[in-house]
Amino acid sequence: MTKEEVAHQYLSFLEKGEMDNVVNLFADDGIVESPLYGIKPAKTFYKLLSEDTSLSELKFDGLFLENNTNRISLLFDYKWSMKNGNVVEFKVVDIIELTSENKIKKLAIIYDTVNARDLLTK
Repeated sequence: MTKEEVAHQYLSFLEKGEMDNVVNLFADDGIVESPLYGIKPAKTFYKLLSEDTSLSELKFDGLFLENNTNRISLLFDYKWSMKNGNVVEFKVVDIIELTSENKIKKLAIIYDTVNARDLLTK
């Protein structure tokens, strides 16, 4: 699977709530750095996200490759419907670092949490 295929599959699985498939894109020791949940093993992060999410709607906005590296970045709009009934929308940049086998080693999520942080806890 190419870097681009990994990125597109990641977004597709995330939007469908297929967290086991998302986790399978990661290396065994893969981690996620999230502004809301902190640094967690991928399996733990996606379990927590799933517990807080009733629906995810994503609108792909761009894919960026770095020459001669194992990193790729995704840009997308995220509409997050939480199980507590709150909904928040924001622009996200995910920076994905891949292993030589194109498994996700690290995913750094970047977005403004000013609205999401309050709504998640209400």
